[in-house]
Amino acid sequence: MVLVEDMVSRKHAKITTDDKTVSIQDLGSTNGTFVNGEKIRKVELKDGDRILIGTSIVKLVYVDGENTNGLSETEARSRMAVTANRRPPTKSMSGSIEEIPLPDLLQLLSTSRKSGVLVLRSDGGVGKLYMRKGQIYFASIDDSFNMGPRKAIFRMLTWTQGFFELEPPDERAVLEELQDSTEGLLMEGMRQLDEYQLLSQKLPALTATITIPRPLEPKLRDLGPEELDVFQTALGADTLRTLFDESPLTDLTVAEKLKTLLDKGYLIANT
Repeated sequence: MVLVEDMVSRKHAKITTDDKTVSIQDLGSTNGTFVNGEKIRKVELKDGDRILIGTSIVKLVYVDGENTNGLSETEARSRMAVTANRRPPTKSMSGSIEEIPLPDLLQLLSTSRKSGVLVLRSDGGVGKLYMRKGQIYFASIDDSFNMGPRKAIFRMLTWTQGFFELEPPDERAVLEELQDSTEGLLMEGMRQLDEYQLLSQKLPALTATITIPRPLEPKLRDLGPEELDVFQTALGADTLRTLFDESPLTDLTVAEKLKTLLDKGYLIANT
């Protein structure tokens, strides 16, 4: 199988099979072979494993023998060769978020020290993750200046549908360059995602409108700084979704402070 790109060696890796197993061996390639984000020399593969060679991701998928239409090995190799020769060389790594979830993809890019702009397109908007040698140094959604890079990364980790594409590096200056490791950002993002999903079950839907009761009986002086920030953002927000988007705080912090404001009567949500 020929992958036409600069980061693939002439003889990069070898995949072997027998009646029970499939394995892959790196053949001393310049840029290495990765399985599920880990650099390997030789490893036995299992169904669902993701192999990164250059900027190409190969996923191992089990197919029932009844669906092979009785092709011999020679015929199968011939068809693969024809398909590979007809396929135009890809300019970048691309694919579906359903097939390769964002946390797995970022681990692969981090381990292989990739540089570029990972562009995500989903119902939640267009997200961009700027990477330098595998490290995320900036992120944005819909090129908005209201959302900080950490909040943008954590928001994108909630996306489960859409498409991604790795574009060439963009070295223009950014407003806030992150110093955290990609692994650290992923760990914190997944922690916040787990807590947010539990908390969101206790909140109204994002489409609910929010209003301030008149008169406002609880005292604003009793609010903490972050609670006051969320309250002030709510003054100009018509729905919960707008509140989450316009607040500079992370979605988890907004959810925590919003629940407090609703429980204590500072805000009213109308579904």
